[in-house]
Amino acid sequence: MHNVVFDTAFWITAGAIAVLIIFSGIFSGSETALTAASRGKLRANADKGDARAERALDITEDNERLIGSVLLGNNVVNIVATSLATSLLTKLFGQNGVAAASLVMTILILIFAEVLPKTYAISNPEIVASRVARPIGIVVRLFSPIVSAVRLLVRGVLRVFGVRIDPDSNILAVREEIAGALQLGHSEGIVEKEDRDRILGALDLNDRAVEEIMLHRSGIEMIDVSASKEAILKQVLESKYTRIPVFKGEPENIVGVIHAKDLLRATHNGSAKDFDILNVANPPYFVPETTTLGDQMRQFLKRKTHFALVVDEYGSLQGLITLEDILEEIVGEITDEFDIDEDDQIEATDDGAYLVEGSMTIRDLNRAHDWSLPDEEANTVAGLVIHEAQMIPLEGQVFSFHGFRFEVVEKDKNRISQLKVRKLS
Repeated sequence: MHNVVFDTAFWITAGAIAVLIIFSGIFSGSETALTAASRGKLRANADKGDARAERALDITEDNERLIGSVLLGNNVVNIVATSLATSLLTKLFGQNGVAAASLVMTILILIFAEVLPKTYAISNPEIVASRVARPIGIVVRLFSPIVSAVRLLVRGVLRVFGVRIDPDSNILAVREEIAGALQLGHSEGIVEKEDRDRILGALDLNDRAVEEIMLHRSGIEMIDVSASKEAILKQVLESKYTRIPVFKGEPENIVGVIHAKDLLRATHNGSAKDFDILNVANPPYFVPETTTLGDQMRQFLKRKTHFALVVDEYGSLQGLITLEDILEEIVGEITDEFDIDEDDQIEATDDGAYLVEGSMTIRDLNRAHDWSLPDEEANTVAGLVIHEAQMIPLEGQVFSFHGFRFEVVEKDKNRISQLKVRKLS
């Protein structure tokens, strides 16, 4: 070791290194806190009057600029601190001072400027983010011109390699973030399955079309306007439905929708022969099959009606949808004394499989068993089998796809009425 007097300059340099390491820790912890903090929690705190949380929200609006500024500040203080340490230790150890400075600064920066502040920040992200928002905001404004130049350079280099940065790419990520948090909470036992399904169902309304949940036209009960009044009255009284479409000539030609209460009023003071079915029926309400469930629910509430007939782009009848159908996507199956219980559509077998009605929707099956069968190409279990098989399967045929075994148990003409489904290990 060279003869070096530990004079004022030495202690000033050592003190400067310590201060720079502290600044490095602040930058590292701030970066972790501001990127890990939940914007939802910050918004909740800001709405309660927390000005620091509001500032944290403001500076995290532009993550690219925030991270660029923090990284710039962090690298500057680390490089300056290492340069000072090298100069100081070179005076003490000569040529070995470079190696000593590298070792000492690596340990100091790793412990005090990286691991320690980041560990604290990740354990209290919202608190730390709120506390550092003001000083980091000053740093962001100070380094803004340099960071803007760096951003242009980085985007230019990435563009050379075919990578384009979309600043709005994460705008729609909120839904995925909420869904992921719910799934994680459910897997850890924090969130109940019913609560998860309700919230996810509500989130999905604007991503799903009425054609996915409508009652297909083959299952719609209708009234022929040319039938006798006694037959119409008998059909309405025996029907399990309150509202029934009325057709004229052919089932495609819907001319009205009869409500059981309206028919009861029409026949209350007279005989069954005194009413005109077309005068009693309400005008039909048609909606396109591509309408989202969210839009359709708003239309139902606006029009004060609960029943709509679904048509395709050519105006042909495809099915019907009710407000109850949409609500069931949120709260689950709503059954009354006339409805088929969902449990009747799924029957467990002794070999660990399930007998499933072919008309059951994939979404309902997934919700019942926490499965993940895809529903992008088909709405029902039968439709999924036909899509994957690329054919109308025969009774007894077996298929395996998506980690499940499907056996066609019963068919009604070309319609698959029952399947045996088992999850493969």
